[in-house]
Amino acid sequence: MDWLIRVLKGFLIGFGGIVPGLSGGVLSVILGVYDKMMAFLGNITYRFKENFIFFLPIGIGGVLGILFFAGVIEAAFGTYAALFTALFIGFVAGTLPSIFRKAGEQGRDNVDWLIAIVSAVFLFVLMLLGEQSFTAVTPSIPVWFLSGFIIALGFIIPGLSPSNFLIYFGLYDKMASGIKNFDFAMLVPFIIGAILCIFLFAKLANYLFEKFYSRMYHFIFGLVIGSTLAIFPTVIFPAFSTKNLIAMKLSFGMALLLSLLMFVVGIIISYLFSKLEDRYDTDG
Repeated sequence: MDWLIRVLKGFLIGFGGIVPGLSGGVLSVILGVYDKMMAFLGNITYRFKENFIFFLPIGIGGVLGILFFAGVIEAAFGTYAALFTALFIGFVAGTLPSIFRKAGEQGRDNVDWLIAIVSAVFLFVLMLLGEQSFTAVTPSIPVWFLSGFIIALGFIIPGLSPSNFLIYFGLYDKMASGIKNFDFAMLVPFIIGAILCIFLFAKLANYLFEKFYSRMYHFIFGLVIGSTLAIFPTVIFPAFSTKNLIAMKLSFGMALLLSLLMFVVGIIISYLFSKLEDRYDTDG
């Protein structure tokens, strides 16, 4: 059962890695594998066999999540962006208390609170500014290499939603199409960029967590809060435009009601998942 739970965790993390407004890093924190993942990637030869066996189902789930949602992501988050995003905001909201508790495991002081507030405000403003600066970029090998590098940052820096940046540059739909159709001209430089990013920055992330556990976790907590709040003006509110309501064939009131329902469902799912984790130890 614990193996299956880790596959499901990887599936959700992979999903978060390509969904606009979400972050694979945030979901890895929420699902309790982030710090162990950074420790493994930061020193990959240490206890390699044990860590490889632990992360194998997570990796399989991650690949399945990316492949599965690459085929449906454009339709679901195009027509029903508000509903699906509300679902995952609920999922995040339901797990914020556990992240907060984890951040305070080694104590909490005024500096930690300041770090959390500043990081939340910073990412919120950054995402708002980014939403207003769309610039189309022509796909090429260097562009896909950098795109893979950027996407991988979302798994290392919780709260960062790299898919949003690809949307700003007009590359997101092309990325989803390339993954769905196994376009190797896009996939090869994309994967190389992602792998390079992970091995360059994972060791640094692991070092920072070992030396500044409380500071780093409160920084992450702030990023999660900021990125979650920024989803409302950047993703959900625009999804209630007249054009989108017509596409959904819903009135404003019904769309709002269904979004609230999806939000509640997300909270319930996260609660049930946490209970499942309590029953089955997935930390080793």
